[in-house]
Amino acid sequence: YQRRVHGVADLAHHFFTRCLKSGITPYVVTKKTVFKWQEPFWKIMKSVFDQHYLSQFKAAGLLDKCGGQLRHLISDSATMQIIRWTDGGFGMAAHNYDGDMLTDEISQVHRSPGFITSNLIGKAADGTFIKEFEASHGTVADMWESHLQGQETSLNPLGMVEALIGAMQHSSIVSGEGKEVITFTDHIRDVMHYLMVNGKGTRDISGPKGLTTEQFIQTVSDHLDGPLPTSKPIENTKPADDPRDELDIEAVERLFADLDLNGDKVISLEEFAAGVRRLGIHPRKILQDAQDNRKLRELTNE
Repeated sequence: YQRRVHGVADLAHHFFTRCLKSGITPYVVTKKTVFKWQEPFWKIMKSVFDQHYLSQFKAAGLLDKCGGQLRHLISDSATMQIIRWTDGGFGMAAHNYDGDMLTDEISQVHRSPGFITSNLIGKAADGTFIKEFEASHGTVADMWESHLQGQETSLNPLGMVEALIGAMQHSSIVSGEGKEVITFTDHIRDVMHYLMVNGKGTRDISGPKGLTTEQFIQTVSDHLDGPLPTSKPIENTKPADDPRDELDIEAVERLFADLDLNGDKVISLEEFAAGVRRLGIHPRKILQDAQDNRKLRELTNE
């Protein structure tokens, strides 16, 4: 904290390079409107971007939705955008605590903290990257206690395995040896992704029919030899506590028919507006509310 901008330029290069490689739009997140000491973080990030990456991102069309420039997001806004931008396609660079908040939010939105890894990156005196990889934020503590008590668990190990893969691959890159390690760990990742997409993941992803911790490990092991099947993935199984389980589809159909005034199976804006007015849930103009409140106060005073 005594060197608040130390390494920001290196972080900028690392972040923008990853975004460009992945084909996603970069955003820088701070609370610099309140914490003025965060202003240099944004300025350095933007300077590196404008000088080294702006033209590349423009050519790739990755700035089309943000005015052709690197965008800054206040941390409050960033937490809301993560919920709204359901199509993905973006990356965010932030200070440590903002990053913790945003990654925790993502893990909860996707119903599993097991997806998240935490990676620390530094530089040695000779310029070599130093990297530390871990599963994020103590994701297995509760299940480990259950396991010690002999209880059945269904732990999503993706974050932990990604951390191990990252460490093994970085070690291979630094040493200049072990290409077979990178090939093998890439295959492990592909197997895990394939199983989760095909409904053979742990229960946080695949619902009550998902696999236990031991079953998932064994299933991954069974698929490590040979290429993965090319069959079309099945639909993801809904989580056990999915609120859609309580949906009364017949009531929804009746509501739709009530809103669809002309019976064409399409609800126009006019029909929707009329429907929410009948239901008493229509939004009202702020000015009208203010006028009504003023009239009410006048009547009360009289």
